[in-house]
Amino acid sequence: MNEKTTVDGTVQNVIFHNAENGYTVLKLSTLDGESVIVVGCIPGVAPGEGMSVSGAWENHPQHGRQLRAEEVERHLPEDPAEIYSFLSSGVCQGLGRVTARRMVETFKEETLSVLEQEPERLTVVRGVTLKKARELSEAFRQTMGLRRLMAFLSRYELPPILAVRLRERYGDTALSTLTENPWLLSMDENGVSFALTDRIAMSMGFAPDCEQRVQAALIFMLNFQERNGHVFLPERKLIDATARLLDCPRELPERELETLIKQGVLVREEIANETACYLRRMWEAEASAQIRLEALLSAAPDRSRQAERVLSEVEEALGVTYAEHQREAVRLAAREGVLILTGGPGTGKTTTVRGIVALFQRMGLDMELSAPTGRAAQRLGEVTGMEAQTVHRLLGMTRNDETGQVVFTKSEKDPLKTDAVIIDEMSMVDLPLFSALLRALRPGTRLVLVGDADQLPSVGAGNVFSDLIRSGRVQTVFLREIFRQAEQSAIIRNAHAVNTGQPPRLLNDQGDFFFLRRLSPEQAAETIVELCQTRLPQNMGVPSEQIQVLTPTRKGVCGTVELNRRLQEALNPQSPDKRELRWGDTLFREGDKVMQTRNNYDVVWTRPDNSLGTGIFNGDVGQIRQIDPSGQAMLIDFDGRAAPFSPEMLNELELAYAVTVHKAQGSEYRAVVMAAVPAARSLMTRGILYTALTRARELMILVGDPYAVGAMSANDWQQRRYSGLRWRLSHGKESTP
Repeated sequence: MNEKTTVDGTVQNVIFHNAENGYTVLKLSTLDGESVIVVGCIPGVAPGEGMSVSGAWENHPQHGRQLRAEEVERHLPEDPAEIYSFLSSGVCQGLGRVTARRMVETFKEETLSVLEQEPERLTVVRGVTLKKARELSEAFRQTMGLRRLMAFLSRYELPPILAVRLRERYGDTALSTLTENPWLLSMDENGVSFALTDRIAMSMGFAPDCEQRVQAALIFMLNFQERNGHVFLPERKLIDATARLLDCPRELPERELETLIKQGVLVREEIANETACYLRRMWEAEASAQIRLEALLSAAPDRSRQAERVLSEVEEALGVTYAEHQREAVRLAAREGVLILTGGPGTGKTTTVRGIVALFQRMGLDMELSAPTGRAAQRLGEVTGMEAQTVHRLLGMTRNDETGQVVFTKSEKDPLKTDAVIIDEMSMVDLPLFSALLRALRPGTRLVLVGDADQLPSVGAGNVFSDLIRSGRVQTVFLREIFRQAEQSAIIRNAHAVNTGQPPRLLNDQGDFFFLRRLSPEQAAETIVELCQTRLPQNMGVPSEQIQVLTPTRKGVCGTVELNRRLQEALNPQSPDKRELRWGDTLFREGDKVMQTRNNYDVVWTRPDNSLGTGIFNGDVGQIRQIDPSGQAMLIDFDGRAAPFSPEMLNELELAYAVTVHKAQGSEYRAVVMAAVPAARSLMTRGILYTALTRARELMILVGDPYAVGAMSANDWQQRRYSGLRWRLSHGKESTP
């Protein structure tokens, strides 16, 4: 990585500025008379202001040498000529060049101070009324508020883009809000570690036992554990973890927990012999999901007699014969308000779903088909012959302009106008999304949930699919029989073997399943690159873009970081006709395969038919089609959705030639190559190996140590997730959200 340097100077002119995210390209006139191009997030910049920029030099393919800003310290201009340049640039809304010149001629070096602190004095300037003076002063104070917020963040080496997010959330009071409670920086949407926020607060003079600190730690702990899948934490664990985090007596978090509960910020409830502590939004999601699911379950059943006739018609049309469990699933779909259909690969889930779709069509029901990811929705649409969409799109996802929170336009106030909803890959659906779905269903809407209960749970909080099945409240059909055609696949046979704790058959006479023994991680990595670059494309006719490398871990020689570096070099090497853009330690190149690593609800994308949409989500995979010659944007194609990304959004992207098994949930690939080498025990599990095997459609290749494969098959460890949905349903527990 390039060495960090600092350059001081005055902004000569602004070449490009994106007001939404603050991304800027400017020319800086340095103290020794040179001109330097600076790029980065510098909101509200204007010519004439002084600036100290720290960052790394980089060579742009078109614009040459430029400094990518990592830290920026800004100074208001003091010279009258620079003050005029600053004010006439449009930095103060409503202030034109003529009035700016008159103000500077009148007040000279005092101009900015008068404008901000003594607006009534501006009335001596020709053309400025008292009303106009106050309007100009208010506009200038808003501009200064953003600058001072940036200065506050810069003092603690926090990225300038954070100023934009904080301004969106807290408006003009952002700086005063932070100075009153700096721990707000550690909230999820801001992404600053609690340890850093804590150091900032201590340097500002806050006491270690102050209520803001302890309350922030309690909320942070629940947010942090939500990212680990937990809907709540037992009170004793929350108290103990917070006391360790703050290195304080338990009495402090015990006291502030009571305060937060009284304020309604947190909710405490007895759940399954645990005193559960929830963030209010998570408690509302769980309680609401239980109440609304109960209502769907209690709806009057439809005793339709069409099921048997439809089954015969579908069998004839598809040329199949349904097994008894498949028939039972279609019969239950005809009469139950909620139905779960679960089974592993090759057990006939797809054929059964086709039968349910045909039945609903014969019954004259309007229906919606959906799945958590774009690829899963596309696959569902292909196998049913109907349109399918993501759950987020089905619910009309948008963002609240005032709070910045994600909301759905479809809810109890404006429900989905449909008679039935079928959700595939249900194991990926987390609690907040499931709760939002139930809120959008009219009373009496049929709900069919389809998935593989043995796959890894959702990335988000909760264990919804498993909880629903284990509650015993929802009619569930288990498809366990592997059909003869599917049984011919070694991928499917081995996946089912792993699911029962048996290691896969590691012989290379199985047709679609291979094992390449490589005892060292270095040998395994070299072989994986060879497979993707030459062996599979040349010997088996599988293009490299249809191969997905999976690995349990991000770290090490066979982790995603190192494998992506090697695979990029092999599959998309540097070329004069491919533009590049470096962000941190990652080099992005036109043609690269990339993955979105967090939900971004604001990205606007366009389809080839010119239809528009918003939102690129955690796990979405795309290809870099174009990097703008100026380095100001790149265009990424996410399965037919062209989305522009500015450089400040690149921290949400990573190369995706190799991805973790967790990130591959819900996706299916023609060929999968998996690194099977020793890693942390929590990653060497049966669930991860089973999920990896079930991602491959035509070809599965394990590369690595047979001991590691056996250890994964034998290790059925699963992290316990604290979730109350199963208990609420099985005990009829009702709470009013």
